[in-house]
Amino acid sequence: MADLILKDVAKSYGEVQVLSHIDLDIKQGELIVFVGPSGCGKSTLLRMIAGLEKITGGTLEIDGIRVNDMPPAQRGIAMVFQSYALYPHMTVRDNMAFALKIAKKSRAEIDAAVDKAARILQLTPYLDRLPKALSGGQRQRVAIGRAIVRDPKVYLFDEPLSNLDAALRVATRIEIAQLKENMPDSTMIYVTHDQVEAMTLASRIVVLAGGGISQVGTPLELYERPENEFVAQFIGSPQMNLLDGEILETGAETKVSLASGGVVRAAIPTQDSDKGLKVRLGVRPEDMVPTEGEDHVYEGRVDIIEALGEVTLLYFETLGESDPVIAKLPGIHSDLRHKVIRLAADPKKVHLFANGRSLLYR
Repeated sequence: MADLILKDVAKSYGEVQVLSHIDLDIKQGELIVFVGPSGCGKSTLLRMIAGLEKITGGTLEIDGIRVNDMPPAQRGIAMVFQSYALYPHMTVRDNMAFALKIAKKSRAEIDAAVDKAARILQLTPYLDRLPKALSGGQRQRVAIGRAIVRDPKVYLFDEPLSNLDAALRVATRIEIAQLKENMPDSTMIYVTHDQVEAMTLASRIVVLAGGGISQVGTPLELYERPENEFVAQFIGSPQMNLLDGEILETGAETKVSLASGGVVRAAIPTQDSDKGLKVRLGVRPEDMVPTEGEDHVYEGRVDIIEALGEVTLLYFETLGESDPVIAKLPGIHSDLRHKVIRLAADPKKVHLFANGRSLLYR
């Protein structure tokens, strides 16, 4: 098991800069999840750590050893890809044992490693089956088992659940969480575009955007205290509502007048010099509640309703707003379509951004 340190790591293809100024300290036993929009460099960064892509700038250290020019086989890393890539003519046992056979391990060592991995992944009853006799989730577990038997310093997962259907994805995600519980000292780095996977699996999440790191933190830190507008809208589904406004009153609690006509308070301290500052007020759909009061975040006509049973999503006609305003109310509210309603939010749930940055991080 290992610590990883990335210092000012960069990646370019000729004159095209893909990643730059990547500084990250990953401790032994963490499960780090890389998320970000398509093309942000998540998989490229993972492949640089694995040694499958050349690092064009900066330093990568594993357990204090610089590994920039070290071949992948010598880094002590095992990678689980999006594709299972199992040998179809080999049994589960032989698939899991293949790398150890190539390394010329003894039969006793191979059997012990395969049996241990099979117990952890609940694959023991399937060791003599061929891959074609397994479900998609079982095949992915075999691919993970193939990594476990090597006892690597670091496990790398590159979108391992994206080929599974919705039900299998949930089941396999839970299995990966259980695997981490059973291997608490293992260091794991996981790439996904699925927010649910990131929020439920990660010790910390690394949000990548614009060729660099936008924010690093625990799932709840990113949800409750985003540093910038991008993270605020990227984490959470539906995305956070952002409304234009101006600071009316400053102090321990800030009063904001919104361009859409609302007035709202935010539990964010501001200074006298902030009065009149143009801001973007952020509030998550699930934090908006109907109100009859004068202080409100938004007032508008409900245009579309998505009734999901446990919750109802309300989409409002957006007059002058670049993004639709969405409210997420518990229960069923199908009678609200085409009605004008007013929404409020707890001041502790309101975010304020100026020039793209949260006022909490000034």
